[in-house]
Amino acid sequence: MSDRNDVQGSFTGYRSPDAVAEEQRRFMVKVYNWMSAGLGVTGLIAYIISSDPALSGVIFSSPILVIGLVIAQLGLVFWLASRVMQMSVMTAMSVFMGYAALTGVTFSAIFLTYTTSSIASAFVVTAGTFAAMSFYGYTTKKDLTSLGGFLFMGLIGIIIASVVNIWLASPAVQWFVTYAGVLIFVGLTAYDTQKIKEMNILGNEGTDEDTKEAIRGALSLYLDFINLFIMILRIMGDRR
Repeated sequence: MSDRNDVQGSFTGYRSPDAVAEEQRRFMVKVYNWMSAGLGVTGLIAYIISSDPALSGVIFSSPILVIGLVIAQLGLVFWLASRVMQMSVMTAMSVFMGYAALTGVTFSAIFLTYTTSSIASAFVVTAGTFAAMSFYGYTTKKDLTSLGGFLFMGLIGIIIASVVNIWLASPAVQWFVTYAGVLIFVGLTAYDTQKIKEMNILGNEGTDEDTKEAIRGALSLYLDFINLFIMILRIMGDRR
């Protein structure tokens, strides 16, 4: 982290605050563009599969295939998150979009479970909440580092509770996880936005490293958005 700050300091030492802020703004636009592209691919794939009874039947009639898709999805996201800066730009782009498409395959179950109107309503609420919290994270002068640690512990907690509830099948635990999840991902949206903004290497604009940084940031915000959407849909959604 100190090396990154040293690099930033070497550029900010002779650049005006306005120039630094403008470069950070352009970088965040790239992050949001990549995130939006990923969400678009996920939504499109989910809609196509859910609209084809034969295709969705093939996928969801086989528990082994569903488990394999989930494992592949987890493998891709962990690989991308841990190795993105060591990948080529083309590989990073391909893995990110491939992960978004694979998420769309598993996400199609949501389109089969909930009504279209409730999915649209949940998406609008999620988008508005995400935009507000991301704006806060981008503009606030408050250091959110300590909040990030607390939120991460909360995230681990709801993951453990969700796994345990597979056997308990407790509605109370499910609702607790859902509402706690909304709070956690709302907070993570602000925290991750601030972290992405501050970790951008200034003076790196237009390079392959800059693109990979943008993809890494987009992945974090994509995950925040997707998980927040799922939690809100559980609360608002009407089942078919």
